[in-house]
Amino acid sequence: MVEDEPEMARVVRRELEASGYRVVHAADGAAALEQQAHLDPDLVILDWMLPKLDGLEVLCRIRQRSAVPILMLTARGEEVDRVIGLEVGADDYLTKPFGMRELVARVHALFRRMSHVQEILEQDRSETRELVRYGPLQLDPEAHTATRCGEVLPLTRTEFDLLHLMMRNPGRAFSRAYLLDTVWGQNYVSGDRAVDNAILRLRKKLGELGEAIETVWGIGYRLLPEVGDWER
Repeated sequence: MVEDEPEMARVVRRELEASGYRVVHAADGAAALEQQAHLDPDLVILDWMLPKLDGLEVLCRIRQRSAVPILMLTARGEEVDRVIGLEVGADDYLTKPFGMRELVARVHALFRRMSHVQEILEQDRSETRELVRYGPLQLDPEAHTATRCGEVLPLTRTEFDLLHLMMRNPGRAFSRAYLLDTVWGQNYVSGDRAVDNAILRLRKKLGELGEAIETVWGIGYRLLPEVGDWER
């Protein structure tokens, strides 16, 4: 929890600890970044108006290295402030003054959302031996082969796993951060081009069928729900 008002920090900490959470407090933006990097917390409650570094700058820097859920807790209640906070990377936004029960409820909700995302992530990471087909493409996880019209495609392990995930979920959009977590098994790093480069290579190896891997602007990539008529 990042909060520069001692009394507010004390009350919030007391309520969260009463709900079973272990809370670490930072009183300014610089201390928040140090503790986040050192402790790798499960959730960050972040005030906006802070000494040394304001909350928005702290949010930006955390997002460069971590996908940890962040709840902005601030007196800045204008719509434009909420929009900015959410667009920069906050997962939720609660304005002061607020009720403690609402704060605790929002924290509970963020953890439930995290748990649900983790379940989906584990399902996507799980290995299946079933054959998957998409138009002329056939992928055999047990043999670790992918073929197009019976011709084996020379895919790397990463390219194979990307194609497998997308063929199992046609029409579903995947963010770059999610693909890194699922296929590479690592946290998102700002500016990382690994996903884009792998998708580019995969598209080339798929030939014309590579057009079925669609860029979803501002999100990532998806495999078109249905194969094009020219590839049936």
